[in-house]
Amino acid sequence: MSYYLRSASLTNYVEVARAVGLDPHQMLRNARIGRNALLDPDTRIPAASVGRLLEASALLANAPDFALRMAELRQFSNLGPLAFVVREEPTLRGALESMVRYMGLQNEALAMRVEDVDGLVVIRLHILSDAPGSLRQATELAAGVVYRMLSLFLGPSWRPRSICFSHAPPESHAAYLRVFGMQALFNQDFDGIVCVASDLNAPLPSYDPVMAQQVRRYLHALLAQSNASMADKVRRLVHALLAGGTCSVDRVALQLGVDRRTVHRWLQQEGTTYSEVVNDARKTLVTRYIENRARPLSEVATLLGFSSLSAFSRWFGTQFGCSVSKWRATHGAAHDSSAP
Repeated sequence: MSYYLRSASLTNYVEVARAVGLDPHQMLRNARIGRNALLDPDTRIPAASVGRLLEASALLANAPDFALRMAELRQFSNLGPLAFVVREEPTLRGALESMVRYMGLQNEALAMRVEDVDGLVVIRLHILSDAPGSLRQATELAAGVVYRMLSLFLGPSWRPRSICFSHAPPESHAAYLRVFGMQALFNQDFDGIVCVASDLNAPLPSYDPVMAQQVRRYLHALLAQSNASMADKVRRLVHALLAGGTCSVDRVALQLGVDRRTVHRWLQQEGTTYSEVVNDARKTLVTRYIENRARPLSEVATLLGFSSLSAFSRWFGTQFGCSVSKWRATHGAAHDSSAP
């Protein structure tokens, strides 16, 4: 399926492209993104087109930190409807959870999840895409923007416990040190940020309980008007839950506030099933995981929710008509782990 996002996602693209020697308007034309996307931040554009634009820009300019350069310039005003969530909740933790609820208003292709683990908060980020190709730049842009939002509230001296990426490390870590103020971790089992839970209990000075009611009604109205179907919401949750090993129809139903029969009924009405949604998610995610040759296949199997490596291998052969090693031999040259 196709995912869309607000063209505000291209904020700072022109400045960064020119800074690394690119013609931003030619790059946009190559990606088939109209100039009006730069004029109206609410224009809906295909997320896959933006992903290709970022990857092409980083490659052509030999600037593997292209998306990070965009992220470090972002302000709250660039978040559109999501900028209102800080008025809806009294704490930063609440604001993050609201972002999870309303993320589809900004970016349908970004699934975000907030989890508590032993005094830490794990902010997981998942880029949804059925299009082939690397999503490294889109992933780093998302992580950079979330980090930017947190640091604007918590101050320039604040640091998370860790910044995690599932892709392989770059040749140089300088950009990550500049943007995050710390070393990022690579070849991890998820993309996202790990924070000390107590840091996110910080009160938000902009919170207004009276205004919060109006903001909540406004955001709910926007969400009701969005084009996201129930099947889309199930897909987002499946992507978010798979890597954590907690993906089941019961868990998805719980997150949506319904029972499992309702989930099955929604999907049936849209001509699909829960098993098909899970299978599609696995097919989307698996190529990203196996492109990184440093990641053990046993880990890939776990990330995709398989009980064993043998079960994963049988599934892969059925879906792709070859073994993982043969797939890597055919596709790996373009995705060598040393690539930026």
